[in-house]
Amino acid sequence: MISTVTTSTVSTVTIAGSFAAIGIIILLGMLIQKELSSTSDNEKSQKLSKALNIGIIPLIIAFLLIIISKVLNIL
Repeated sequence: MISTVTTSTVSTVTIAGSFAAIGIIILLGMLIQKELSSTSDNEKSQKLSKALNIGIIPLIIAFLLIIISKVLNIL
């Protein structure tokens, strides 16, 4: 019974870590796209830059929560 609980706990932690890594990669990609589109003079690029905030803000909040949970685990 102990090995079953340990195995499921390890796989849950691994999946959570994978989701965190995927979220961070998406956040970095969106921040790069926002930076590239904000420097353009094209009107569509400027609108894209503003629209990317819809996805960036929740991902930044998730990133901060990940960092807070990691720091609290260390302490």
